[in-house]
Amino acid sequence: MIILSIGLIGCSNSSASENEKTLVMGTSADFAPFESRNESGEIVGFDIDLAKYIADELGYNLEIKDMKFDGLIGALQTEKVDMVLAGMSATEKRSQNVDFSTQYNHSGEMFVTNKDANIDSLEQLEGKTVGVQLGTIQEEGAKKIQEKVDFKMKQVDTSSTLIQELKTNRIDVAYMDKAAAKGYIKEQNLGGFEDPTSSSPGMAVAFPKGSDLKEDVNKVLKEMKESGKLEELKKEWLEDLE
Repeated sequence: MIILSIGLIGCSNSSASENEKTLVMGTSADFAPFESRNESGEIVGFDIDLAKYIADELGYNLEIKDMKFDGLIGALQTEKVDMVLAGMSATEKRSQNVDFSTQYNHSGEMFVTNKDANIDSLEQLEGKTVGVQLGTIQEEGAKKIQEKVDFKMKQVDTSSTLIQELKTNRIDVAYMDKAAAKGYIKEQNLGGFEDPTSSSPGMAVAFPKGSDLKEDVNKVLKEMKESGKLEELKKEWLEDLE
């Protein structure tokens, strides 16, 4: 009886552990429509719904940690989070420090201006101040454009801060992901133009180096593409901004 009881306790604990597996996701909830907070303070967006679907398919509870974008790679490296979904482009530089899933979306980049700025080309950035978000692919892209066009660059922590800086004339132009940019342009009656030089890689899920999750998530993404679920999420969150 004692041996049987111990065996049953062991099975019970193992089952509970399996049922309560938690997948910790890092994000930066200031990047609508991919991740942002709604009026109730809940984190919502394309990446959030994608992460929830992935977690459900793999049998995990999803825990979301909100942090600054430029701290996400470090959070993966120190294993404070299991994966990152934050509209993150799978660049070669980042791939030196983290592993990426297959790409799930590609937006491109835009320059956002005030409506009456009359800035609609790279040449007109000459002598202006261009704002970028720290740690983003746009920060890297702006540095490359600076090699041909002489402008000042100002780095800030969040995309919403970029728009505040633009509307208060602390910067002349905000350089950001195209989907996010179009959302701001539509909501706040701003102007802008697409980056003609943009050839950025697509967005992907990021993992610590050597994570077993990468293969599992890739399988889910493949299934989502084949079933039309991924396209369904894009229509819900991104269609009006493409």
